[in-house]
Amino acid sequence: MATLQCRVVSAREELYSGEISMLIATGSEGEIGVLPGHTPLITLLKPGSMRVQTPDGQEEVIYVSGGVLEVQPKMVTVLADTAMRAHNLDESKIIEARREAEQLLVNQTDTVQTNAALASLAESVAQLQTIRKYQNRS
Repeated sequence: MATLQCRVVSAREELYSGEISMLIATGSEGEIGVLPGHTPLITLLKPGSMRVQTPDGQEEVIYVSGGVLEVQPKMVTVLADTAMRAHNLDESKIIEARREAEQLLVNQTDTVQTNAALASLAESVAQLQTIRKYQNRS
């Protein structure tokens, strides 16, 4: 089976390093699947889940808050702003952050507050979707 080397790195840590058979992420133009032999590519990532499949069929779900995906002939690199393994996400904290963001939107007084609240709301929704994908795979 053909494989690629993969590194998933955030500002805080390296989350994954090793061989993969496939990677699926949400790029700026939509969902992208990367298999061995993929055309070289650089794209921005949107907040959401990323799935990394190992050659033995195991799958790891990772939340990324955004970043860059680079595909080279034998290497895939993900440089994420923030990244966490799905099983480390705390659903109750995310739901609370979502409530706070919704409350900020209701009480917004200027454009900066509105944009911050919308960004926080989008991130919490993406994190909850990642948790759901992870739970469906377990």
